[in-house]
Order: sequence, then C-alpha cells, then structure tokens
Amino acid sequence: MVQIFRPGADTLARLALAALAVGPVLAVGLAYTLWRSPYATAQDVTREQPVPFSHEHHVGGLGIDCRYCHTSVEQAAFAGIPPTETCMSCHSQIWTNAPMLAPVRTSLAEGRPLVWRRVHTLPDYVYFNHSVHVAKGVGCATCHGPIQTMKLVRQAAPLTMGWCLDCHRDPAPNLRPREAVFDMAWTPPDDQDVQGARLAAAYHVKSPERLSECSICHR
Repeated sequence: MVQIFRPGADTLARLALAALAVGPVLAVGLAYTLWRSPYATAQDVTREQPVPFSHEHHVGGLGIDCRYCHTSVEQAAFAGIPPTETCMSCHSQIWTNAPMLAPVRTSLAEGRPLVWRRVHTLPDYVYFNHSVHVAKGVGCATCHGPIQTMKLVRQAAPLTMGWCLDCHRDPAPNLRPREAVFDMAWTPPDDQDVQGARLAAAYHVKSPERLSECSICHR
C-alpha cells in the first residue's frame, strides 16, 4: 500500500483547524485592545503647541481661574481658546522678553492668532456642551483630570463612548456644588453618593435612562 500522507499530516491538519477556530477570536481581541489603547484614544498623549503653556504654573502655582482663559465655558458648548490679548494682559508686564514667548509677541504684532492644537477632540458625530455640564455640577477635573499638575496638557480620560456612558448612567458620583466646579482642589465628601443624588435632583439632571438615549450625544 502506498502512503499518501506523511506521519505528521494529521497533526498539521488539527493545528490548521484550531488556528481557523482561534484566529478570528484573537483578531477580535486584538482589535478591541487596539481600539481601547492610547493609540486610538490619545489618552495621556501630549501635543506640541506653539508655546509650551504650563497649567501647573498658571493654575496650580498662580491660581488662575479656568474662566479667565476659557471665557465661554459657562455659556457655550465650546469652552473657548484664549486670544493673544489674554496672554499679553500679563506678559506685556512680566517675562516681556522671554524667548519662549516670542510666538505670542509675534502674534500680537502681526495680528495673527496662535494656532493651538486641541488636546481633547471628539468625533464630529458627537455633541458635547460644556455649559450644560458646568450647570449640572460636573467639575473640570472630572473630564480633564488634575490639570493643575500638568506642565503640558494631556488627555487624562479615554473619552470613549463607554466612559461617557458610565457617567451618564450613574452621574451622582461625579456631581459637585456649582461653586466648586472650577475648584481644582475640591475633594468629594465621604457621603458623595448621597450628596451627588441630592445635587442631581436640585440641578434637574435627567434620569439615567434619558441620559443613555442616543439622541443625547448623537444629533
């Protein structure tokens, strides 16, 4: 009798079948891991800016309020990026010849705005309104992290759909008094769940079921 297959053919066939079964599972797992990684979410990634603006110095050290630069955060969807005139309101008197501030001086002299690179960027199909979150008692640090410690701004949260939904389905742990929204040193009380639920009622925060509807963020 002539032997058609080699002795190891059966083993190779079994391995091939196993690979066909496991391959799609591994591919899905790899895609899911990649989708949640900083490569896709940009979490903890710092971006080069025209000027190395330090929130650690300006916010953490000098105590400048977020609204001094982000002037529309309480009234509009977009928090706002400070114009050159805001920077020069201080730097026309201090650090006037600092080399790192040369782009700011040039911007003012030429009437050409600085081109800042956005760090927290959502897809065009996602609707986000800063003023709504501020009015409902969501603090800056909830989404932006400990910005007062950052020499260069980075995206502290993943900003994925799941991350947003976790808060929308249970907002109470992330709510604080409105007067503490811009307080970077604020810490939640021991009974945050109770206080958060009270604030949710006082600020007329929609129910978790309503906040989980697609139309809330996709319009």
